[in-house]
Amino acid sequence: MNVTVEEISAIRKKMTIEVTAEVVATEIEKAYKKIAKTADLKGFRKGKVPRAILEQHYAPRVASDVVGSLVNNSLYKAMIENKIEPVSQPEIIESGTVEKGQPYNYQAEVDVRPQVVAKDYSGLQLEKEKFSFNEEVVAQQLEQMATARVQLEVTKRKIAREGDTVIIDFEGFQDGTAFENGSAKDYQLELGASSFIPGFEEQVIGMKREDEKEINVNFPEDYGAKELAGKPVVFKVNLKEIKEKIEPTIDDDFAKEAGSENLEALKASIRETAVKQEEGRIKGQLQEQLMNALLANNPFEIPEGMVANQLLHLKDSFTQRLKSQGMSLEMLGMDEESFAKTYREMALQQVKGELLLDSIAALEELSVDDAEIDVKIKLIAEEADAPLETVEKHFSDNVQAREGLKGQILSDKVIDLLLAKSIVTEVEPKPQEQEETTEEES
Repeated sequence: MNVTVEEISAIRKKMTIEVTAEVVATEIEKAYKKIAKTADLKGFRKGKVPRAILEQHYAPRVASDVVGSLVNNSLYKAMIENKIEPVSQPEIIESGTVEKGQPYNYQAEVDVRPQVVAKDYSGLQLEKEKFSFNEEVVAQQLEQMATARVQLEVTKRKIAREGDTVIIDFEGFQDGTAFENGSAKDYQLELGASSFIPGFEEQVIGMKREDEKEINVNFPEDYGAKELAGKPVVFKVNLKEIKEKIEPTIDDDFAKEAGSENLEALKASIRETAVKQEEGRIKGQLQEQLMNALLANNPFEIPEGMVANQLLHLKDSFTQRLKSQGMSLEMLGMDEESFAKTYREMALQQVKGELLLDSIAALEELSVDDAEIDVKIKLIAEEADAPLETVEKHFSDNVQAREGLKGQILSDKVIDLLLAKSIVTEVEPKPQEQEETTEEES
């Protein structure tokens, strides 16, 4: 087998492959022997058809089978011998004919991982937001926790007001006739939640317990039942009970119910979590800024196959997260095509970033040893509150997971090195409203 390799671009190579005449002849013989065993031609017993007759009837099929066999047996061998690492399926762009006594020639093109040599990665000008923690965050979190633990209790008040939950019986009439599915007994309705027909809740507010009242409303124009859409109706309503929200007192007992020793311990826990989140946000912004600067200094092409693979990885991860929340892509109005369109640029930048970090790791002679992996595994177990032995077994049994963890540790080491080599200026935090506007614009 003779192979010549031509570099079409930094990400694509063309191979011209010649398979020797001897190999071609051997494959032709194999193909005819295989067909001879099953050939069923009139006038001949199965397995006894003369070769000349087989060639008359099966020459095109043999040629096709032999080409497939020759390509399968030579293409990947040629790539290995020439140290070509494909990132997508090779494409046969030209194929010769198969003739006994003649070599077989064909050409194939394949996308390859670009050989990236990072440059200009020292002295990057970066801005880091100063850490500033607002204690109001703790109070807000406590209020949210209290709101989540609100209880509904029957009130002594006789008059319903906004925010109350009322128990009502009602029956709806159109032109004096009760309409289908327009009545209910002991219906629970939160006033002000806008969960009923527009205008209905507002007229319940102010009613007294045991009051009966006729409420006039119009169904929305886009209401599902066409016979009622946009039509005026009357509801006869009987208010049977009024309940109000009782929010728990934020004290030591409240904290104990939340799993803390006392209120101060709960506040300390909330503060610690909030500080970590804020520090993580600032760190994430700085790293994103770093990668954007690095990508701007190192433009290069990458094969579409690598982008497609990363998109598939992103979609799988995104789908799993949605599934854990009882959701799906379809529920978000997305399919594979729209997902790819939305996230293609992200996948492209992620692949480029990974290649650049790998290049810098090689240039700076950075590596990861088993001791560093063990430390990371222990940290993962602690954060997940999982048995160390279980986590260790997972990364021991799953080679791909261990390699992925190793790659993550190496990337973190490269980023730490880049940050140490960068010129980082601390800046004041942006006002919340301005930050949100900037995110929307981007």
